[in-house]
Amino acid sequence: MDRMRDALERAKMLVGMEVDEESALPPPEEQSFYDDINRHCTLNTTQRLYGFAICLAAGLTCTFLSMLVFFNPVKFGVTFTLGNMMALGSTAFLIGPKRQFDMMLDSVRIYATAIYIASIIVALFCALLVHSKVLTLLAIILEFGALVWYSLSYIPFARSVVSKVMTSCFDTEF
Repeated sequence: MDRMRDALERAKMLVGMEVDEESALPPPEEQSFYDDINRHCTLNTTQRLYGFAICLAAGLTCTFLSMLVFFNPVKFGVTFTLGNMMALGSTAFLIGPKRQFDMMLDSVRIYATAIYIASIIVALFCALLVHSKVLTLLAIILEFGALVWYSLSYIPFARSVVSKVMTSCFDTEF
């Protein structure tokens, strides 16, 4: 019976639902900072879905509105990057910030995460300090590519399929 309850608890955690407090938490001496935050900041399923939808909608709105100010590199870089970060952060409402952070640092997507974070920094640097439209645009293209590659890591075999398609599209041998 305990195995069945443990399996149900794990399934609830995967979907983002609340679990029983006493069985889900490690002993107090083994709790981390994130466990403390998760214990005090619990959301029910409806609140998680609302938070996800609002954050995703705000992120997509910022991303699309950035196209209106494309010729102003400061506004474009800031709104596009803010929109992407909000859209990416919206998944933290579904699975929790600790699990999101752990998944971002997983060995499968660590390089995509590093390139994505670096391109965010470069895009903001080019937009806010350098004021270069070309460099900001290149950094945004890199940021978008890293975000797509990061997102594909969640779909089984998606990266290999995209790699094969891109290789066949750009293959110059006949």
